[in-house]
Amino acid sequence: MPQKQKSKSWTELKQAGNDSFKTGQYGEATNFYSQAIKELEKSSKKNPEDLGILYSNRAASYLKDGNCGECVKDCNMSLELFPFYVKSLLRRAAAYEALERYRQAYVDYKTSLLIDCNIAAAHDGTNRMTKALTEADGPSWREKLPPIPTVPLAVREKLAQTAASSATTQPKPTPQQNGTKQTSKPAPSDKDLKKGQALKEEGNALVKKGEHKKAIEKYSQSLKLNPTEVTTYTNRALCYLSVKQYRDAIRDCDEALVIDGSNVKALYRRAQAHKELKDVKACVEDLNTLLKVEPKNSAAVKLLQEVQKKK
Repeated sequence: MPQKQKSKSWTELKQAGNDSFKTGQYGEATNFYSQAIKELEKSSKKNPEDLGILYSNRAASYLKDGNCGECVKDCNMSLELFPFYVKSLLRRAAAYEALERYRQAYVDYKTSLLIDCNIAAAHDGTNRMTKALTEADGPSWREKLPPIPTVPLAVREKLAQTAASSATTQPKPTPQQNGTKQTSKPAPSDKDLKKGQALKEEGNALVKKGEHKKAIEKYSQSLKLNPTEVTTYTNRALCYLSVKQYRDAIRDCDEALVIDGSNVKALYRRAQAHKELKDVKACVEDLNTLLKVEPKNSAAVKLLQEVQKKK
């Protein structure tokens, strides 16, 4: 049997690795991916992206086997060959998290969201890292982060096209290869981002005039084009508070906190909404969380004293 493998192409070896991975044979999958990498590196038709995917697949096997150090090395190699490959970013983030290298994990989770804002695993990871880093480094934890890379628009567009084409050409996408949710929604285009920003600014102008209901409409239109803009959610939450739609305000703050788990405005406005709905416990929890991020926030201190008197 082993001698037959020499005649296998790298694509056959990759498929064998995928099959082993699906059945939980991670050591076997690692061996197949290693052979596939050797075959492809020898090939005259070597494509950096194909090689990057193979390293990423092997990284997933290492991660499943608990070999986080090797997973990080393979993801580094994969990202050199195939920059901004989301699966490699998520796998490296998970390995960094397991190794308690929370700053690096945060950067990888956040970068993944800049590429595709709909990845549930990246949202969850960002929130976990935010909490861990706030506990470890205090309110100034962001100052200690490595730089978060800027994702070029061309990369986002190319990745969106790749995702769209692979969704149509592959009858069976394999999300189980990396344990992350695959999404079909691409990141917003540059045109959508500009239009969304213009609508947000129109909403801001209406707020200044006190026209909160009209502002809500503008913010809603803006969010359809760019659903990852935190300040649009917090601005619309402010409007909902002004028109006494407190549950809608809470929903918007929830959305903002999924994107940025320590957003002060979202925590404060959600606390205000909870107070109006007579949910003192939830209000106090939000204010205490906020004060861990900004201990000297006078508005939060004042509101906390106010609700605690009513207890």
